[in-house]
Amino acid sequence: MKRDVKPVKVKNLTLDGEKIYIQSMLNVPSTDIEGSVRQAKELEKAGCEIIRAAIPDMEAVKLICAIKNEVNIPLVADIHFDYRIALAAAEAGVDKIRINPGNIGGMDKVKAVADACRAKGIPIRIGVNSGSLEKELLAKYGSPTPKALVESALNHAKLLEQCDFDDIVISIKSSDVENTVAAYRLAAQSTRYPLHLGVTEAGTERMGLIKSAIGIGSLLLDGIGETIRVSLTDNPLKEIEAAKDILKAIGKRGGVRLVSCPTCGRTRIDLIGLAKRVEQEIKNIDKDITVAVMGCVVNGPGEAREADIGIAGGDKCAVIFKKGEIVGKVSEENALEALLEEINKL
Repeated sequence: MKRDVKPVKVKNLTLDGEKIYIQSMLNVPSTDIEGSVRQAKELEKAGCEIIRAAIPDMEAVKLICAIKNEVNIPLVADIHFDYRIALAAAEAGVDKIRINPGNIGGMDKVKAVADACRAKGIPIRIGVNSGSLEKELLAKYGSPTPKALVESALNHAKLLEQCDFDDIVISIKSSDVENTVAAYRLAAQSTRYPLHLGVTEAGTERMGLIKSAIGIGSLLLDGIGETIRVSLTDNPLKEIEAAKDILKAIGKRGGVRLVSCPTCGRTRIDLIGLAKRVEQEIKNIDKDITVAVMGCVVNGPGEAREADIGIAGGDKCAVIFKKGEIVGKVSEENALEALLEEINKL
């Protein structure tokens, strides 16, 4: 079911649920402007659609112009506590600001940031996580429960609303997958603001991807979420690849989809090796098709009959099939080349 979302523009993108945008964050020290620009360009090339950069001090504001001069995708300034940095970031032309209005001082400071962002058409993302929860809410709920996280986010939003500002995006993250999903589901019922999804501090590549796929994927299947970030303790380029795969797996993005069987005792070719090579080769093919790599002719073409093109192993050989119909036979050595040749014909 599609959620009713208040559209918010971030540079040339509109967050309204029609398309889910992929976001990542620079992890180069903010003092390294050259390295930050280089990584931003790499992320854009890899398919990142929104970049966030930590702006911890006034010196780091220099990053904004440096990055915007080299990349075309929106840039988000991640700011904590100091409203003056937010004002400087707005003046420098950043495309979105991530700040929690409740921790930047009194209402005069909140209003100053809201006024500056309104004047330049800059949305504000409110980012709440289990580590940033206010003491009074911890006392009220006893722990960072989903209700506590959502109440915190909506309280921050109210401060901006009191300043006649409503170009707001909300994120409510926890390192606990169940709490993250519950919090976002509650938020989706409580507000029309766009939601930025993510499981925070998800971990290194393997578990981080698993936790993110469960959390983000569950919410997207519920029709919740306008932007996503797969948080990995790794090179942020891997976050982009993971996000693309999550979106592809739930039918939110096109591209080549790979299906392959887990193999069994009937398999007589190196199917695992073949499947990995196929996966690598099809990564950058821009075709909205399904490719199957199956272990045997007994079940392969039948089980994968929905695939546009596929290959099934035989005894040191393989058959090529289209929509379940066998169209050719090749040796094991030529299997990859033959499959790629058929894919190129589609």
